[in-house]
Amino acid sequence: MFKTIKFKNFKSWQDTGDISLASLTGFFGNNSSGKSSIIQFFLLLKQTVESSDRQRVLNTGDERSYVELGTLYDIAYNHIIPSVISFKLEWDLSEELNIFNPESSQEDVLFSLNSLEFYSEIKLNDNQIFLENFCYNFNYNSENISFKFKKNAEKDSCEYELQSEGYQPKRSRGRAWPLPVPIKNYGFPDQAISYFQNTGFLSDFSLAYEKAFESIYYLGPLREYPKRIYSWAGEKPRDVGRRGELAIPALLASQQSTIQETIAYWLKELALIHSFQVQAIAKDRKDYEVLVQRFPDTAKVLITDVGFGVSQVLPVLVLCYYAPEGSTIILEQPEIHLHPSVQAGLADVFIDAIKTRKIQIIVESHSEHLLRRLQRRIAEEKDGLSPQDIKLYFCNSKQDGSSSLTTLEIDDFGNIANWPENFFGDEIGDLFAMTEAAIKRQIVSE
Repeated sequence: MFKTIKFKNFKSWQDTGDISLASLTGFFGNNSSGKSSIIQFFLLLKQTVESSDRQRVLNTGDERSYVELGTLYDIAYNHIIPSVISFKLEWDLSEELNIFNPESSQEDVLFSLNSLEFYSEIKLNDNQIFLENFCYNFNYNSENISFKFKKNAEKDSCEYELQSEGYQPKRSRGRAWPLPVPIKNYGFPDQAISYFQNTGFLSDFSLAYEKAFESIYYLGPLREYPKRIYSWAGEKPRDVGRRGELAIPALLASQQSTIQETIAYWLKELALIHSFQVQAIAKDRKDYEVLVQRFPDTAKVLITDVGFGVSQVLPVLVLCYYAPEGSTIILEQPEIHLHPSVQAGLADVFIDAIKTRKIQIIVESHSEHLLRRLQRRIAEEKDGLSPQDIKLYFCNSKQDGSSSLTTLEIDDFGNIANWPENFFGDEIGDLFAMTEAAIKRQIVSE
């Protein structure tokens, strides 16, 4: 689970400051206030990890990527080049990482860690991008241990050096050759291991970083239209697709009736339909149809023949219960095209997912109904929910175009102490204006 993220000089963010992430983290705010940029930064790092190019420092993406960010000028703060994009991450490892002493013939544990911190600086020049440095950091037995891969400031060429704190790398005999460029923005090159006698474990840090981003699952704000027929050849999709286009194949591939039952339960609980079923059109066919029943006494119909809300919320539900336990799910505006009561019900879905499946959910939303339900559930202590399980943020755009972030202070009773002005529009102002207009009309009519 990701615990903290911070980045500088990316799009509208000059400096986000430390953003603490909980089991359920929500980003709210006005349009163009920087909410999506926070999501995009996660996706930028994820698609860089998944890139086949080992020397690509940042993969800004194309139409096939999670996010397409354009040129270096497009991602630089205020479109200023040269610039340095820096970021820091802290995350809990999915399992304890034991680093064994490479100089010992026995399985002698050198370090044992459950979390990692990572920092990186990336320089942007005209049509050029290169890594300044990156660093892995952790605490062991109350001592700070770090391994830093840093560009040699005295050299114009791309030569790097390995620095450390709390551990002394030992050079192999022979000339102290400089180290080449790293793998992407986080990986030690092979020479960082072969040039030293006792650094064989450095690749474990890179693997832990990759594993963290491979555990991220993303669903975008625009969902694919429902189909009358879904084809499935038996493959198991990794996720539900950026637009939810793989939600039905994911359900079929799960081979767990409990997942389909869970989806049917939530669709009914959200008062969208009475029953839900995915079935083959005919025996030995690869074509399937999704049948729903709106009310107990009505006929079953295709998903295309009911309201749009079912097909919009379906990928959200499937992802929450299809992604492996312990994954991080990123959702952009899951409430789009949903009735306010269904938007509120999504909060209950998220609470169930984080509690029963240890899923981490990061959501960007405009939904007041979703937020209000979260507040209510905290007050009710539903499923043991507490303010510690939830982090809420409000993004705002400043006069100079930069973004700022406010942590919403929520107490044990669900109250938000620092409710931002015009959080969800000027409701009080509208009510006042409506009342004033009504009084004026009454006076005129008299």
